[in-house]
Amino acid sequence: MEQKNITQYSINYETKQHPSVKGLQIIEGKNNFPISWLNKQGYCEYQLYLEHVKNIKSPTTPEMTHGSEIHKQLEDIFKQESAQVSFEEVIESSKSEASMSRECFVISPKYGIRGHIDEIWMKPEEIVIIDDKPGRTPYKSTMNQVRAYCLAFKDMSGDDRKIKGALRERGTENLFWIEPFTEDVEKEIKFTIDRIHGLFNGSKPFMPTKNPKKCHSCRFKHDCEHAQ
Repeated sequence: MEQKNITQYSINYETKQHPSVKGLQIIEGKNNFPISWLNKQGYCEYQLYLEHVKNIKSPTTPEMTHGSEIHKQLEDIFKQESAQVSFEEVIESSKSEASMSRECFVISPKYGIRGHIDEIWMKPEEIVIIDDKPGRTPYKSTMNQVRAYCLAFKDMSGDDRKIKGALRERGTENLFWIEPFTEDVEKEIKFTIDRIHGLFNGSKPFMPTKNPKKCHSCRFKHDCEHAQ
């Protein structure tokens, strides 16, 4: 597959920072959150509250630092070896010639989500959206993150090709989970996204995890009144 570095987008939205929630933006009059928050929500909703509403800062873990370093290395190598194109150009050209991109930015004001896809394969017959994760376990939270990338890409591109979401073991070629983005999957992820919007507009409560193992390893355990 030809490597394409997407550097231009035809649509630019005016964004405003939410007055009280760190990281939340207002785009076209609607709250818009980073897709990575789905991973946090699946781990513990109250973690979202502590970090983004209470603005509690936590130390960076060695695992987070290591992951960022690997991610940066891969991104730098890709930029050196790829041609610069616009989002619209690569969508059109990939209908006849397969291409691969990294750090593909996607945004959907309609669903209130945005994020960067680690890697995306655009083939004439299908789109494969890949998120790199440590380990080989497909947690519900990480699956939901990929599903939201699929939803945002579908909405942003208007492309009617079949879409698959995949999780890959970081630093390897091992795709340890892959799933077609079906109508049922789309309906399920929309429900979860709506719940997160409900957390931040006050219509739903932030629910803490009931898993003591998650509490034990949580970066916010010293600041959380629900820690077990």
